[in-house]
Amino acid sequence: MEKGLVIIYTGDGKGKTTAALGLVLRAAGYKSKVLMLQFIKGTWKTGELESAKMLAPYFEIRQLGIGFVTWHPKRPFEEHRNVAQKVWEEVKNIVLSDAYDVIILDEINNATRFNLIPVQEVVDLVKRKPARLHLVLTGRGAAQEVIEAADLVTEMKMIKHPFEKGEWARKIIDY
Repeated sequence: MEKGLVIIYTGDGKGKTTAALGLVLRAAGYKSKVLMLQFIKGTWKTGELESAKMLAPYFEIRQLGIGFVTWHPKRPFEEHRNVAQKVWEEVKNIVLSDAYDVIILDEINNATRFNLIPVQEVVDLVKRKPARLHLVLTGRGAAQEVIEAADLVTEMKMIKHPFEKGEWARKIIDY
């Protein structure tokens, strides 16, 4: 049995979730069972949700959050924290179930950065994951403790982005 890797995609540049989705495409080609659990992105319609339907039964996405915490927050911070902590128990059970080949915890680094989920709980989960599971953690600001527990870490660095000109996220490119 091959050892599963803990992979982190972090940094202030675009492409963290996109890199994880590239891994999904590759894994689906091998008929691996992949689950993406999205923490910050809530009920937001994205291209990856539609693609997941086409890659079924190999790929599934579950949106667990209630929307972005910092961009135009529509709900109090405590509500975001309560939802994150509630779903965290479910996430731990899913990861430890050994039912998947790859699990992507999308925006988990932001969830710890914004204190929605304690960093130490993520480190503990990384250490307890099934040996064969590839666990991918995305989002800005990965905590040093999580980086140290990982096998592969890539930092996306922003050099230029349309956001700097006041342009909003674009369908196909950003979601």
